[in-house]
Amino acid sequence: MNLPRRTFLQLAATAASLPFAPRIALAQAWPSRPVRIIVPVPPGGALDIMARLIGQWLSERLGQPFVIENRPGGGTNIGIEAVVRAPADGYTLLLIPGSVPVNASLHRKLNFNFIRDIASIAMISRIPLVMEVHPSLPAKTVPEFIAHAKANPGKVIMASGGIGSTSHVGGELFKLRTGLDMLHVPYRGGAPALTDLIGGQVHMYFSYLPESIETVRAGKVRALAVTTAVRSPVLPELPPVGDFVPGFEASSWQGIGAPRNTPADIVALLGREINAALADPKIKARMAELGGTPTPMSPGELEKFIVDETEKWAKVIKAANITVQ
Repeated sequence: MNLPRRTFLQLAATAASLPFAPRIALAQAWPSRPVRIIVPVPPGGALDIMARLIGQWLSERLGQPFVIENRPGGGTNIGIEAVVRAPADGYTLLLIPGSVPVNASLHRKLNFNFIRDIASIAMISRIPLVMEVHPSLPAKTVPEFIAHAKANPGKVIMASGGIGSTSHVGGELFKLRTGLDMLHVPYRGGAPALTDLIGGQVHMYFSYLPESIETVRAGKVRALAVTTAVRSPVLPELPPVGDFVPGFEASSWQGIGAPRNTPADIVALLGREINAALADPKIKARMAELGGTPTPMSPGELEKFIVDETEKWAKVIKAANITVQ
């Protein structure tokens, strides 16, 4: 049977569009079932709490459960890879940890490329680290600490929460910017590092604000500054380290991402809803309790931020010759 040319072209155009029709319908109906947010760290910490806070907001706004699934291990890489391998249908999201830019250079044999394989959706918050010293040190300001460390090369001990942690690479950036010679002692997490700082076994530690704020308030350690570019509303009396060390900034942060090629309208909807959450007074108050500052970003802004951070920490890791076993 021969079809008129016009009829043939209409049928051909319709057929060509069919493979995309289910994808469009899926995006328009989303979410029609529970969505999981994979959190690549154990439950109970600040990252996990932030994910649950945003998940609850999205559940209430979008009418489907947003279920938290903790997938720790491999320095957060196991959970990230699970999202990379998941279908790009909007039903698997990732709580992006601030370790991502560091891991890109620190772990040479990853089975994924974060920037290529994960679509950025929205930033949640930034959490400063606090530059803390044992009270026995004579330094009460960042300049005084720098002067003390320069007068005692190799004798000041800097703790960290582990090789490649933000407290470690932040400390290495501080050393590079100041030219200080300090001995680095890595711990298995922030809690033992803070314990030894309180006990005087180490002299300085860039501690995550949530883990040490009560210790600072109790006077068990002396806080000199915060590591973010601006003061923290939680400890507004502390200046940024960058006020004394040009080019210094380090912080913990979290965002939300999804497998690359997740429908653009789903990404846009999630971005709008998460940014709306960051403007909500109750959400802002809860984040402040965790030491976080809401940091709304568009998907494009978050992606650029991750690219810039990856380049920044790659230079620090190379200069400090940081490696993992």
